[in-house]
Amino acid sequence: MSKILTVFGATGNQGGSVIQSVLADPVLSKQFKIRGVTRDASKPAAKKLADQGVELVVADMSSVESALPAVQGADTVFFVTNFWETMSRDTEVAQGKAVTDACKEASVNHLIFSSLRNVTEISNGRLAHVSHFDGKAEVEEYIRASGVPATFVLAGLFMSNFFQMLNKQGDTYTLAWPVDQDKAQVPLFDAAGDTGKFVKAALKNHPATVGQRILAATDYYTPRRIVEEFKQVTGHQAQAVTIPAETFKSFLPPPVAQELLENILLLEDPGYFAGESLAPSQELLDDEDKPIQWTEYVSLNQGKW
Repeated sequence: MSKILTVFGATGNQGGSVIQSVLADPVLSKQFKIRGVTRDASKPAAKKLADQGVELVVADMSSVESALPAVQGADTVFFVTNFWETMSRDTEVAQGKAVTDACKEASVNHLIFSSLRNVTEISNGRLAHVSHFDGKAEVEEYIRASGVPATFVLAGLFMSNFFQMLNKQGDTYTLAWPVDQDKAQVPLFDAAGDTGKFVKAALKNHPATVGQRILAATDYYTPRRIVEEFKQVTGHQAQAVTIPAETFKSFLPPPVAQELLENILLLEDPGYFAGESLAPSQELLDDEDKPIQWTEYVSLNQGKW
């Protein structure tokens, strides 16, 4: 009899990727029946999942009571929180705790959380305003203390962000960041395409992955390499330039300016993943599940720039 895999955010980038990867896997698709969690089962993306045999449950992460229907009877649960939806670390952390407590109450066997590092901690307090990292790290800490067996998949910097980050003026695209173009290390990641590959690794290598962090990224890229490969694939003129921190902040809405500035500064020191190698995480992947390279991503999405 198939075990239930509950996936929160079933119609989002990360949750959707997990569902498609498991459905396509000849072993996991037999091992697990997927329960997709959505707040609106009537939207087209949800109906498409139902057509693929996914059991849809309407639930949310606002409280233990509202999360319980999604996790009751589940063997494994994947969930991701979205800071940008509310712009509130407190809300994000409360959601993470609610799902964790629901999983504990439901005796879930394996929880997989989309986490990130505590930037305040790894920067020794120098970068103390990256709330969308620190909140997830706080949830991870809570999960570890809860006793629910868990694996943590940490997403790299989304390749899709470069649709906004590469700014075009005239005929030239510019990546203007307040870091050294050859020293900053960017762990690039196609969230929609590749989250499922790393979550599959957590599932297939369970229980050895319990307590572990799996770093989800294709490679570390310098800003200069990002721009050079973008030029090679598209034929566009492009450049990477270093700008002052205050200039960078001036381009951003005030509520997020300091947060995003420190997010970029993190890439140079102490590092997005605190300098950890990606190799051990990539060794967990199936041979056919190698993550998408930046050149491939640019080629597939040329029309979006």
